Amino acid sequence: MDFYIAQAFGIVAMAMNVASYHEKKQKTVIIMQLFGSLLFTVNMIMLSATMGAILNIIGVARAIVYANKDKIKHIKVFNYIFISLYVLSYVATFTIFSKEPSARNLIIEFLPVIGMTATNIGFSLKSAADIRKVMLVSSPMWLIYHSLSLSLGGALCEIFSLISVFVGMLRYDIKKKEK
Repeated sequence: MDFYIAQAFGIVAMAMNVASYHEKKQKTVIIMQLFGSLLFTVNMIMLSATMGAILNIIGVARAIVYANKDKIKHIKVFNYIFISLYVLSYVATFTIFSKEPSARNLIIEFLPVIGMTATNIGFSLKSAADIRKVMLVSSPMWLIYHSLSLSLGGALCEIFSLISVFVGMLRYDIKKKEK
């Protein structure tokens, strides 16, 4: 029963994240993303995907910071802070949270760290085209992680993200070069 409840949290989180891209106001987008991250945190905890849960909690803080990046003088400092938190979370997964440090687990748990780092770098870029390119790194890492963690909502969210990235690249990047 808990497995199905976890899936419900993941699907609602996915719906919030996907719907957020259709909002006009930045504040509404951020609020929906925050709740999506919180619901994904619950989803990951219920599926015993500790790394995913921790990174989603950090993602909430990251969303707040980058939503206000125009008001922050030294935004690049936050890149280093968040990336450091991702690495510390990776270490904590195997030490504090006692995940077995097998070769398989070391690789699987590192995938969302790569994804979060790529997204973090993307958030600091100015060009939407560059952000889309970075998401071609982030989404596949999370897609694999969610699939291995059995998070249906998480996997679907990344599939929708990848489709959106490809559509955006086609509409704005490739067609722009052709003209």
